Amino acid sequence: MNSTNAMLDQAAVAQYWRDGYLFPRRVMSPQEAADWRARFNELGEIAASTDLPEPFENYCRANLNVVSTAAAELAQHPGIVDLVSSVIGPNVICWMVELIVKEPHTDKILSVHQDLTYWGFDSADSSVTAWLALSPVADENGAMHFVTGSHRLGAVEHRDTFGQNNLLSRGQEVSVPFDPNDEVVVALEPGEVSLHHGLMFHGSGPNATDHARVGLVIRYVSPAVAQVVGRTDYGMVVRGTNTTGNFEPIAAPASDFDLAALQLFEQISAVQSAPLQAGAAQPMSYTRALE
Repeated sequence: MNSTNAMLDQAAVAQYWRDGYLFPRRVMSPQEAADWRARFNELGEIAASTDLPEPFENYCRANLNVVSTAAAELAQHPGIVDLVSSVIGPNVICWMVELIVKEPHTDKILSVHQDLTYWGFDSADSSVTAWLALSPVADENGAMHFVTGSHRLGAVEHRDTFGQNNLLSRGQEVSVPFDPNDEVVVALEPGEVSLHHGLMFHGSGPNATDHARVGLVIRYVSPAVAQVVGRTDYGMVVRGTNTTGNFEPIAAPASDFDLAALQLFEQISAVQSAPLQAGAAQPMSYTRALE
């Protein structure tokens, strides 16, 4: 893949830090996005015909890049990494990739939350999430809403709802009020990306349309980030170097769901479960992601 020279100019970077988000930024054509979506459909077919240790949805919901060649490749996409590097610096680590699908006419939602609440990281400004649209994304089919400037409030208290229609592992939601007038709908076309800060208030509604809403969520950090709740963490260097060693380095899988990748996935999941479940009143669930 060739670089798209997508580095942000100073005005765009300033806008990101002011608002806590930036969108839309095109990183590939709609046809390329359709091709990538087809690869993930094929991945699901592979999973359906393979005796995997976990349900396919579990791999989609966290660390998909560990077992999927397509997810690992997209995490290294030069156009996406250019955008991220503009915000967090020249050394970029992919911490996690997720594939989130809202099926047609589903009532599944994501309550308004901050990403960093349960990750166990010590640095909010050194992480950024890139959300790549692999289908049209609009309010009607469950687009995210960002609350402008909410990242500047810092980490706020959350409550766990464990709602049955909530795609989040704990149904977590912010416990502080915010002005609905500050919400913006993150509408995207296939091949466009949004960026958001780890402390951005955001959530999404149900899909009331006849078509699935499909997005690839890529979590990036700089090496300055450290895991302070769990004993360690893992990441794939996608630009520069791992200057601090705060993340155990991992590589892209040799093939989809190969044995070494599946073993690594289980190892990482076990380590990450401690910060993700800290303080939870009941076990998390990652099995609702594709419902």
